[in-house]
Amino acid sequence: MSTINTNLTAMNAALTLDRNQAMLNSSLDELSSGSALVDPGSIPAALSSSNSLTSDNLRLSAASTNVQNALSYTQTADGFLSNINQVLTRMGELATNMQDPTKNSGDIEDYETEFQSLQTQLRNTIGGDASVIGGTSITDPIGSFNGTTLFGSTAAGGQTITVGDAATQSITIPDIDLQTGALQSLITQDSSGNFTLSGSDSDALSEINAAVDQIGTGTASNGAVESRLSMVASTLVTQQQNISSAISNISDVDVAAESTQLAKYNILVQSSASMLAQANQDPQEVLKLITS
Repeated sequence: MSTINTNLTAMNAALTLDRNQAMLNSSLDELSSGSALVDPGSIPAALSSSNSLTSDNLRLSAASTNVQNALSYTQTADGFLSNINQVLTRMGELATNMQDPTKNSGDIEDYETEFQSLQTQLRNTIGGDASVIGGTSITDPIGSFNGTTLFGSTAAGGQTITVGDAATQSITIPDIDLQTGALQSLITQDSSGNFTLSGSDSDALSEINAAVDQIGTGTASNGAVESRLSMVASTLVTQQQNISSAISNISDVDVAAESTQLAKYNILVQSSASMLAQANQDPQEVLKLITS
């Protein structure tokens, strides 16, 4: 039917042009942003999956930071334990020398001076409350990490670190309590600030040997946790890589494929515009029937 008021052909062509133009604009948006999720309403399920995976990845990133900090904590403790062991070794040498009957009082006094100096170093490194180690409380010992005392005790028995994207995924770094046991006897002072153990005491060597054993136990415990943390750190890196790959598959635009689509929609828009122009000429043909 030939009409003037209603040009259905032109209306259909205009609708097709609008659709093609919308697809062209969407393709341009995706290529310019690099994201396939420019219009969330078009693929809500993909957007939901991408957001969920991104959230998981951020939690894993935070957990990875926790693990790296925990590794620094254990490595710092390991360094201090190694130094303490060296101090104990030297104290053992001094105590042995003081048991030599051929040494005169001046020699013994020199050895004792060094022995007490090493005791002071141990005391300042380990720290502790006066009620435990006597003398004056040491609340800010050398052996600490970011304000946390490395060689004391905690109510929880250790430091618990979240190492995954769930709160249940955790590792506890057990306390290495050197403020009690054999080490305590080496650093304890009386109310006047004098050490209760002297290098010349008959039981000095046995106390030092027991302290060396205590350090060995602490080193082994700390090393075991450090090994676990290293493995977790490697696992977290792999998890983050895999999740990042999944997010990319969902949200990143395939430039090669989308470039092909862009060329297609560009041609369709031009074609639709041309057909609309031709459809708009149809009423002119009807006018010829009137004027002829």
